[in-house]
Amino acid sequence: MAHFGVLGPLAIEGPPGHWVALRGERQRTLLAVLLVNANQHVHVDVLVEALWPGGPPKSHASNLHTYLSRLRERINGLRVEHGPLGYRLHVEPGELDLLVFRAAVAEGKRAGDAVAAAGHYRRALAQWRGPVLAGLHVPRLDADVARLESERLAVFEDCVDAELTAGRHGELTGELQAMITEHPLRERLAAQLMIALHRAGRQGDALEVYRRLRATLIEELGVEPGAEARRVHAAVLRGEDPVPGSTPPVWPVCQLPPDIGDFTGRDAELAELTGVLGDERGVPVAVLSGEPGAGKSTLAVRAAHRLRARFPDGQLYVPLAGRDIGEVLADLLRALGVPGPAVPDDVRARAAVFRGRLTDRRVLVVLDDAADPGDVRALLPGTPGCAVLVTSRRRLSGLAGAYRLPLGPMSGADAAELLNRLAGARVDRERADAERIIAACARLPLALRIAGSRLAIRPHLRLGELAGRLEDEVRRLDELTVSDLAVRSSIALSYEGLRPPAQRAFRLLGRCRLADLPAWAVTTLIGTPDADEAVEELVEASLLEARGVDEAGEGRYRMHDLVRLYAAELAEDTGGLRTVLSATLALADAAAARLPRTVPIPPPAAAPLPQPLPDELVARLLARPDDWFAAERANLVLLIGWLPAPEALRLLDKLSVYLYLHGQYAEMRAAYETVLAKADDPAVTLLAEANLALLRHERGQYEEAAAAYRQCAKELEARGDHRTHAWVTAGLAHCLIGLGQAEEALETAAHARELFKVDGQPEPIRVRAAESAALLRLGRVAEARDVDRVALTAARETGDTRQIAIALHGFAWSSLLTGDDREAAAAIAESVDHLRPAPARSELAKSLRTSGAIAAATGDRESAMAAFGEARELARELDERPRELSCTRALAAGWIGEGRAAQAIPVLRQCLTEFREMGGRSATGLTWLVLGRACEAVGDVEGAASAAAEAARYTDPRDASAAAVRRALLALTERI
Repeated sequence: MAHFGVLGPLAIEGPPGHWVALRGERQRTLLAVLLVNANQHVHVDVLVEALWPGGPPKSHASNLHTYLSRLRERINGLRVEHGPLGYRLHVEPGELDLLVFRAAVAEGKRAGDAVAAAGHYRRALAQWRGPVLAGLHVPRLDADVARLESERLAVFEDCVDAELTAGRHGELTGELQAMITEHPLRERLAAQLMIALHRAGRQGDALEVYRRLRATLIEELGVEPGAEARRVHAAVLRGEDPVPGSTPPVWPVCQLPPDIGDFTGRDAELAELTGVLGDERGVPVAVLSGEPGAGKSTLAVRAAHRLRARFPDGQLYVPLAGRDIGEVLADLLRALGVPGPAVPDDVRARAAVFRGRLTDRRVLVVLDDAADPGDVRALLPGTPGCAVLVTSRRRLSGLAGAYRLPLGPMSGADAAELLNRLAGARVDRERADAERIIAACARLPLALRIAGSRLAIRPHLRLGELAGRLEDEVRRLDELTVSDLAVRSSIALSYEGLRPPAQRAFRLLGRCRLADLPAWAVTTLIGTPDADEAVEELVEASLLEARGVDEAGEGRYRMHDLVRLYAAELAEDTGGLRTVLSATLALADAAAARLPRTVPIPPPAAAPLPQPLPDELVARLLARPDDWFAAERANLVLLIGWLPAPEALRLLDKLSVYLYLHGQYAEMRAAYETVLAKADDPAVTLLAEANLALLRHERGQYEEAAAAYRQCAKELEARGDHRTHAWVTAGLAHCLIGLGQAEEALETAAHARELFKVDGQPEPIRVRAAESAALLRLGRVAEARDVDRVALTAARETGDTRQIAIALHGFAWSSLLTGDDREAAAAIAESVDHLRPAPARSELAKSLRTSGAIAAATGDRESAMAAFGEARELARELDERPRELSCTRALAAGWIGEGRAAQAIPVLRQCLTEFREMGGRSATGLTWLVLGRACEAVGDVEGAASAAAEAARYTDPRDASAAAVRRALLALTERI
């Protein structure tokens, strides 16, 4: 193949030393155009314009083919292809001086030092034999020729920079003087000549160069010299070298910011990071991501300082926020000893030089606040021994092979310690207010640092005053500002980096104040087809946290409190917020309808709520209604606090179906108190008070509950609400039994039955259970068993296993009291079997306790202790204190029989204290009885006698139930 030259007269060399001459002007023009555009397609129109600038002849197409044919004949192996895009002359890199020139220039830019770079540049410049295509004028190529001449001049200047850096100024002055004569307006050449002359000791000549340059620029262009020429001139005037020689880097190179002295906590994260980055295999990359203000940079600096011994060659610290990656690489190369002129122009070339500088070194690279995985890739070392620690507001999911450590808020203990370090000992003295500040800051390090700094600046500012300001959501972000630290601006940086759809989604999510949101609610709230993409972008940017899958199988998302406040400030519309609320309320209605209603208070009357969600979505969400309530419980409680009282009561009633079923009495009580506090409708007030009376009853606060039941019953009677009145009266009957007032309990149960008849409701098993319990307390055992038998028959007719289990429980107990031990054991076993798979754990705990009593009374001690133990654990989980205490008393009785009476005594005394506070006479008397047996077992004769006297004082000889429990407990105290 021939070799070609365009950097000078057009030249074609066939065999070495044999030059091919083209006679025709148009043949030379055609070849010149193809060579200037070597390896690129040249459109036919371009070739025609070049060959016939004045306009082509009619036969131009055939003439073009002729010229190409003659070129192929004259030049052996000429490869010209023709296709839809035009003609393309294919040449290898070494076959055309232009390609050789450009390849050498690229090598010079990639070179790691000035001497090598200058060598490559000189080789490139050696390709020039004169002006481009000298002797051949092709108007169509005028722009290309001018561009190549400019390219040559820039390479010459790069070469001079490299040689000046290498100290070769002596041989440059003549060459530079010739070039500046040819290009008198070229400021860079003038500056280089000034440097060369100055270094040669010719300061006056250097200043004269500047004078001539300035005069020429003013005369020709009317402008002063630029900043670089002025800088060199000033350095010459001062007698300084304008380009001081670069010294090789002195390893180690440590660029880390100082480690802060009050760094607190994060021990687990530090251990994780140091473990990952200390791995000897490959180049480990750790990405530390998290929401704004989570302390990512501070933690990265702490980890990097800890790792200095593992990276003896140094630690590079690279702030990336808002910076061009090319500029970052240039700075790094200069820090690693690469002189300015030797820094390549191409970003990929700079990255290659960077990797080369780190070859076989042990360096930790810390990339702070990265936003683009591509930028991180450009800064990754290429050889083992180095490691990279990246901090980012984004997850950088596109960075393959990286170890990701998401950084959340601090632990409560670490947050308190940080506040204490910043604000001093008063944090411990005012601990309650400090906890309020920590909660308002959501345990976010930046917010805590600002709050602590404000307290440190103002020693007399009370923690309670600052906490009050921070608890005001409208002011919170304003308060979290001190000096140049501000939570708002930190979040704003992340928000401004979002695309418009994600920004809108961010603002909409800020309007929703729920604890977290299921995926369906997020997409409904945003309400656009690209909702999923917007959510993914928010998660990637650490402005929204993906919390995994909830109990109902739905993905959940959470926005940090401070981030949400910022988003709420920007919110302009509500999006689908009303739809989300309507759907949530309707879902609660539907979920409650699918669970057994165990709350013995009727629901408020209300029409079914319309459901805006598709049927298939509703079916999927409520496939397991118990799980749906578990997932949404926190959100529903928040809604109850925000909704108007009637709507809040309705929602709470639906939630109570779940809460009561699982014994979440404390949460129910708090929610009903919230509703009561804002209710102005007597109907709402009465239902809330009725439920609160029930919850006091379940907690064993019998006297308070009875008083509340009576007041509710009185007001319900006045309002003519027979339905609620009946249920409240039934609850009062049960409460009176606990107080030992059996006669009144029996009368109250009868009254409840009459109320149910008046209202036309079926008599619930709860009324018969109260009647049976009262009869047993009065010693009317046979009558009680008849009541229980009728109740069991009615329950079996319903087919409802829960109702059957409850009826079996009553029948088992009355059977035991009538002496039918076998039937009692069979009935209670069936009750437990029915309840085990059911969600009604309170009823299961009750049946297990009765199973233990029956087993103890009939001599099966082992089964009794197991049943009492299981019942106690269930009661403890459900916070049913009376049942938990009665089971504990039975277990303590068993300990006496096992020879552990001393262990039983303090437990029994605690039970005794609580039963007396509750007002339960029977329970108190039975506990005195067991305590007396324990005292007797340890030889405390006086204590035993005192306890026996107290037990007798509380004993009602008519109470058959107490007698049966007494029988069971005494059996357990017998030595085995």
